[in-house]
Amino acid sequence: MSLPSDHTPGTEPETPAPTTGLQPEPTMAEPTLPVPASPEPRQRRFGGGRLLLALIFAVAGGATGSAGTLALTSALDQPATAATTSTDTSANAQLTSVTTSSLPAVIARVTKSVVTITVSSAGGRFGQTTTGVGSGIIVSSSGVILTNAHVVSGATSVQVTLPDGQTVAGTVYGTSSTTDLAIVKVNASGLTAATLGNSNSLVVGATVVAIGDPLGEFTDSASAGIVSGLDRSITVETEQLTGMIQTDAAVNGGNSGGPLIDASGNVIGVVTASSSSAEGISFAIPISAATSMIQAAIAGQPVA
Repeated sequence: MSLPSDHTPGTEPETPAPTTGLQPEPTMAEPTLPVPASPEPRQRRFGGGRLLLALIFAVAGGATGSAGTLALTSALDQPATAATTSTDTSANAQLTSVTTSSLPAVIARVTKSVVTITVSSAGGRFGQTTTGVGSGIIVSSSGVILTNAHVVSGATSVQVTLPDGQTVAGTVYGTSSTTDLAIVKVNASGLTAATLGNSNSLVVGATVVAIGDPLGEFTDSASAGIVSGLDRSITVETEQLTGMIQTDAAVNGGNSGGPLIDASGNVIGVVTASSSSAEGISFAIPISAATSMIQAAIAGQPVA
């Protein structure tokens, strides 16, 4: 007589306990209500050769995605003197020579021109309103702010947190039909406008810093890197963006719409996308692509 292969010599199989034929009644889970969406930072991420919109304002950024950045390097290469254009109406767009002595001082100055943008949108998973967080750049002391179009797309309300901590209502003044850029206006005065640099003079290896509100939780976060490539073309869903600046500066949800600056504190790009499948691959729209729409918005003209 042969034993089953899993039988151990010297032992007897256990006899199953008799059953009564009765089965325990199933328990019913307590009903739960859907949890309202938390703010999600807006940001674009790409993977597998395509960029995907990640609407993550405080969760890269509600209905979009947030982008963020951390970490600074003190021993960066020496900043070079650069000719830049200020978009502040008080400066009348005149060329200014800017020289800086240290990167920390540069970052401290630029953060006075960076805002957090919180938007509300209808159409959440359970029909509730969703929120998202992105960043923006003050380009005029009279309240003109540059950001990404995907940060404010579909927004039913826009709230802008200014560098002094005050939150004011914002209005989408216009968006670009060819780039992922938008203008938001706020009723404020005496703001500190960022200084715009010359993105056409960038070279691979130049020091850059991304500043914004990563994950919608860490305002004025900065991450340093270099220009990794120029004139890149990327695809976000069906939208193609060309002439992009590639950088290895850390970018996360909530950084979208924030500035990419050079070592002298000049804005040379607008952060818009990062890789979802790789580290150290992010993209910014050259500031040269925004010049005409900024000038039009300051002059009260239509933006296209």
